[in-house]
Amino acid sequence: MRKGNPSLIGIVARRIIAFSLLAMILEIGVVFADYWFDDDKLSVLMLQQETEILSQAITMEDGLATFSADREFRERYVDLDGRAGAIYVRVRTASGSILFSDCTTECAEHFLPLSINAPSFWKRTIEEGKPFSVAGGQSFERDGESVLVELAIVKDPNGFMYGALLREMFDSMIVPMTLMFCLVIGATIWSIRSALRPVAMAVKAADAMDPRDSGARLPITRMPEEIERLVSAVNRLLARVADLVQSQKVFSSSIAHEIRTPVSIAKMELSRIDDPRARNAERDLDALTHILEQLTSLARADTVDPSAYERGNLSEIGAEVAQATAPFVFDQDRSIEFVDHGTTPVKVIPALVENMLRNLIENAVKHNPPGTRIVLTCGPGPQVSVEDDGKGMVDLPELNEDLGYVKRSGQLGLGLKIVHRIAELHKAKISYDTAPNRGTKITIDLASAA
Repeated sequence: MRKGNPSLIGIVARRIIAFSLLAMILEIGVVFADYWFDDDKLSVLMLQQETEILSQAITMEDGLATFSADREFRERYVDLDGRAGAIYVRVRTASGSILFSDCTTECAEHFLPLSINAPSFWKRTIEEGKPFSVAGGQSFERDGESVLVELAIVKDPNGFMYGALLREMFDSMIVPMTLMFCLVIGATIWSIRSALRPVAMAVKAADAMDPRDSGARLPITRMPEEIERLVSAVNRLLARVADLVQSQKVFSSSIAHEIRTPVSIAKMELSRIDDPRARNAERDLDALTHILEQLTSLARADTVDPSAYERGNLSEIGAEVAQATAPFVFDQDRSIEFVDHGTTPVKVIPALVENMLRNLIENAVKHNPPGTRIVLTCGPGPQVSVEDDGKGMVDLPELNEDLGYVKRSGQLGLGLKIVHRIAELHKAKISYDTAPNRGTKITIDLASAA
């Protein structure tokens, strides 16, 4: 099974996703390098984030600040379980009142003296290098009272540095870039859909285009410039094809018209010759004349003016065709009957419908033995049928795009091709009911033309 072509939206979306992810990875790499190789910036970031976490345990009770250390606090800052390094926490008010401290007198040197008013932020390095050994603090307001949270980290036993780095990249890079990425994808898909909407309209116009309409063209209004050039090229191609088809139609119609006159003269001259061979030549000329008439009918069916359609009565058209073809049918030792079950008005080209019925009757005459009974029925409703009780259609043609088909007899089957062309013009449906030695019934349903 052949795999379908990818859509333009899919191609663009995949490329935007790929380049956006690449840009995100590169930007994350730049931010990571910026923080990783700047110890001062990264240590400040680590202290700010950890003191903010500690500040969540500060509450006010009866106007006084308190610090509540829970189990999560102990697991994060106190219970180190023999890991290298140490973490010390002290929480105090601006006046120097200690709310919490796990620091002994030995580690008090890492913090500011209690006599110093709480600053908004402070930081100092205990030891250079990684893992960080730093101390610092940050002030937080609680109901108008300033509380200083101080933290001393020696050899960073819990890997606060990595947590701060990941959180900064997530908050500053991943979230904003993901939002921007989604907006870019959404805007791109919307833009492409909007840009391709005229193309979708052109596709619908192309599917609905009547190949017999030489003036049919694809719309180019509101087309993107690049696609407009392609559609304009297609329209120029359609114009050239229309000219070529028109020249072929004119050629076939002209040939049929020009040959008809010398054929008539030849028949007139042959009629004066009393010889069996002259009669055979006359029959051959009659067959040639019939083919020329069918070629002319095909040319007319391919050059239809849309204004030629009019409201017509199928019963009246059928009665006229039955009356006009009756002498020919009787002369060929066949019979014809007209039956009217009542029809509804339809929008048709009466001359072409007459031609279609005449071809069906002539086929029934030519391809059945003498004595065959032919019935032309109109109705009920917008349909007509031609039925015979002859030998049946033993070489039903394939409904292809060729001019005609070659029957088992070796003759060109243009009659049914003309019928199909005229039916296509009226969007009619053709059905066959035939069997050997039981006759043929061909029904044409013109409901779509009602």
